Amino acid sequence: MLSLFLVALASATLLPGGSEIWLARLWCSGEPALLLWAVASAGNTLGSLVNVGLGRYARHFQERRWFPVSQQGLVQAERWYRRAGEWSLLACWAPLVGDPLTVLAGVLRLPWWRAILWISVAKGTRYALVLWLAEAWLAPWC
Repeated sequence: MLSLFLVALASATLLPGGSEIWLARLWCSGEPALLLWAVASAGNTLGSLVNVGLGRYARHFQERRWFPVSQQGLVQAERWYRRAGEWSLLACWAPLVGDPLTVLAGVLRLPWWRAILWISVAKGTRYALVLWLAEAWLAPWC
C-alpha cells in the first residue's frame, strides 16, 4: 500500500507517473478496493497539494527575470481563473492541465481548505472510476 501511496503522490506532482496502472495491478492481486481507493486518493491529493504549495511559494519570485511566467501572463491566468472559478480544480485529475491548475490555485492563493476540498473530490472520483473500469474490464483476467 505504501508503494501505491508514493506512486499516486508522485503522479500528482510535476513528475510523470502511472498510478492508475499500479492501482489496477494491486486490485487484480486481491487488495480491498475501498482501501486502494482511499490510499490512492490520499496520495494523489497530497501530491496536488504539493503543487499548490509550490505555486504559493513561486509567487515570491515573480519579479525575477528567470521567472517562467511574465507579469502579463500572471494577470491573464488570474483573469481566467477568476472567470472559470475555483471549481475548475475538479479538472485537476486530467493529464496536461491538472498540474498547472493546482499550481495556479497556489499562485492565486486559494485558501487551503477549499483547495483540499476540490482536489480531493476530483482525485477520489477519478480513482473510483479507475476501480470501476478495472472491475468491468479486468475482472475476467485477474
